[in-house]
Amino acid sequence: MQAPRPLPDGPLVAFYGDDFTGSSAAMEVPAFAGLETVLFLSTPSAARLRDFAGARAIGIAGVARSQPPAWMDRELPPAFRLLASLGAPVAHYKACSTFDSAPQVGSIGRAAEIGRSIFSGDWIPMVVADPGMGRYQSFGHLFAMADGRGHRLDRHPTMARHPVTPMDEADLGRHLARQTALPVGLVDFVAMKRGEGDAALARAREEGARIVSLDVLDEETLVEAGRLIWERGDKPVFAIGSQGIEAALVAYWRAAGLLPAEAPASRPGPVARIAAVSGSVSPATAGQIAHALDRGFAGIRLDARLVVDAPAFAREIGRAAEAALRALGEGRDPLIYSAAGPDDPGVAALREAVATAGLDPVAASERLGAGLGRALRDIVRPAGLTRAVIAGGDTSGHAAMQLGLDALTALGPLDPGSPLCRAHGADTPLDGLELALKGGQVGRPDFFLAVKQGGRAVS
Repeated sequence: MQAPRPLPDGPLVAFYGDDFTGSSAAMEVPAFAGLETVLFLSTPSAARLRDFAGARAIGIAGVARSQPPAWMDRELPPAFRLLASLGAPVAHYKACSTFDSAPQVGSIGRAAEIGRSIFSGDWIPMVVADPGMGRYQSFGHLFAMADGRGHRLDRHPTMARHPVTPMDEADLGRHLARQTALPVGLVDFVAMKRGEGDAALARAREEGARIVSLDVLDEETLVEAGRLIWERGDKPVFAIGSQGIEAALVAYWRAAGLLPAEAPASRPGPVARIAAVSGSVSPATAGQIAHALDRGFAGIRLDARLVVDAPAFAREIGRAAEAALRALGEGRDPLIYSAAGPDDPGVAALREAVATAGLDPVAASERLGAGLGRALRDIVRPAGLTRAVIAGGDTSGHAAMQLGLDALTALGPLDPGSPLCRAHGADTPLDGLELALKGGQVGRPDFFLAVKQGGRAVS
């Protein structure tokens, strides 16, 4: 058996995330495997990179998931060239683990084309599944857990009804074919479990595949996916997929004895008060909001329809922030939210208001996210809070940008895909803020309370 390729010095993985919450999911995998990791919230300068010179995994959080291909054509090439300059053996375009994308917005296919033009590899590994996040891929079809049950992606209670990128196709190869002409191949879990992964990969490449999707169902297939990327990929590898890329690499490095099997996990302690904002419409977040309100959080509903009128929306953000500060003065944790699930009447009202005003839905999402960020900033600073939450994959990036922060490092685990982080900023009073970024489908019902407590008791 061939000896595993050793881990070189310096960065091992460099990734660009297509949204902020997903980027924190990719960050936590190497971080909690004991590899120093940093996630930049904007393209870092050379001086800022030097501040984190020991990092073995380096990420840049972006907002490509909510942008059209023309935006990608402008913004992704310089980001990918920066990734290439870091010299990491693996460069990764991090997409959501539910593959949120469409030809006109968040096109993963377009990102793959841009990456291929810069990295010039023969093939692009694609891993979307991650069992640790409740994502599984079988014969190229993606399944995701919700409320303890597995759903094919096109029948998933959230993704089939996503307001921007509803999924009507669980076969990721077919879905991707709507976004790119690059041929997509597959290494399925049967070949992996039979020890035929190399042969299946060679066959897919001989048949002309430029993107090769790798099934992942369990630890065995996760390790095999990592092996194929690390041992059979180009040097450097350009890969696309979820945090499953990092999970597969770490699983293989551990199985091959290149990393210790376990790394100590820190457990930040509780804080007296937190503040949270949410632009998510997922049922999972709705359940978490309800759980938090039942346990004493002060719910502050935002009238999201007002995004169509900038001055009115600014006043609404100010009202919500003032209400949050009053709640803190009463000893309660404020939670500002724009909707409680996809069936919330506010979702349809917002959609109607945006259509009537002729506002681009993407611009409306950006405005909503930025407003939530301003509200959080105007709460955290005067109240002297040390911990906060931003919920919502499409809005989290725009919200986080309002805080003046430029990097995150992982502090401790909460739920898979959403660690508690320490925020960094060279020129902001919020440097050192502890922050959790939560995607719509991420987290158990008590997520907001777990953030306040700094995690859950180890059973």
